[in-house]
Amino acid sequence: MWEMDYDKAANYWIEKEKNVDHMPDDILKAKISLFLSEHNTCALATASADGFVRNTPIEYNFIDNKLYLFSEGGLKFKCLKDNKNVSLAVFEPYSGFSKLKSLQIQGKEEAVEPFTDEYLKVMEYRKIPEAAMRKLPEPMNLIKVTPTSFDYLDSELKNEKYACRQHLSV
Repeated sequence: MWEMDYDKAANYWIEKEKNVDHMPDDILKAKISLFLSEHNTCALATASADGFVRNTPIEYNFIDNKLYLFSEGGLKFKCLKDNKNVSLAVFEPYSGFSKLKSLQIQGKEEAVEPFTDEYLKVMEYRKIPEAAMRKLPEPMNLIKVTPTSFDYLDSELKNEKYACRQHLSV
């Protein structure tokens, strides 16, 4: 009877990347920043301590190397209550292996208190009038994600003599 070798599969990229050309961190950071600024929607994955998992499509803004996500609420907050580790995915629609482009982000979540300087800064960036937000029965929740690592996939990196998958820990 066949049995999946999960450990082998999990280590696939770790093993494969031992002998590839890694892009200098400053160039990779610039490519990641550009990719994030060119997009505005991600899949936010959260998991609670008791194993409940949620994956939420949500709009984000990339400001000062952080991702900010406004949300009215939802089950993702059940997870965030006791597990601040999150994962986000931003990607281009699939159109073939020669045109792959995506970014996976691991990070830590932090709730931003409504109407603090940081909250108002993100509202201003989004062009949300403060008066409109204050009229809501409850202000929108603001999730801040501080990235801890990035996995960037771009088929076109081969043209620059780099591996198409690049990892960056921050």
